[in-house]
Amino acid sequence: MGPVSFSVRAGEVLGLGGANGAGKSTLLKALTGTAKIFSGRILRSSEVRIAHHRQRPERPPELPLLGRELLALMDAEGDPPELAQALMDRPVAEMSGGQYQFLQAWACLNSPVDVVLLDEPTNNLDGEAIDALGEMLNQLSSDRAVVLVSHEQAFLNAHCHRRQDVEPWTS
Repeated sequence: MGPVSFSVRAGEVLGLGGANGAGKSTLLKALTGTAKIFSGRILRSSEVRIAHHRQRPERPPELPLLGRELLALMDAEGDPPELAQALMDRPVAEMSGGQYQFLQAWACLNSPVDVVLLDEPTNNLDGEAIDALGEMLNQLSSDRAVVLVSHEQAFLNAHCHRRQDVEPWTS
């Protein structure tokens, strides 16, 4: 990944765009401390709380967990949107990939954090769920910031306050 510099403020949705392999997902992992950076630095207050929605959220293996229990484990606050209500008493293991993806994204956006990192949150979602996710971003709390990675240019354009492109690193 090439040099990248950005800041994100509360109430803002920053979209990260760029080609496959440019390092967008790695950048999000670096922000959480789960990917090593070899040069440069990341400046953030140690008090900043982050929720990270991964590109392929892992399901808890062989754990009989219901949707509402997953949300409780993630400290999600508030009532999920109508689209997620039917998932509350459903075992996570029986959810489709899109249902699980949507529930995870909602939980991250509604957990007690300062910054939400969303990595390709529209993966596996149908049109109705993509619209609902867009509504959630449009109603973002003024005390929370979002960094959103997506290949869906129309989604980025519709729901981000500004965009930053990540360019592949070349030597």
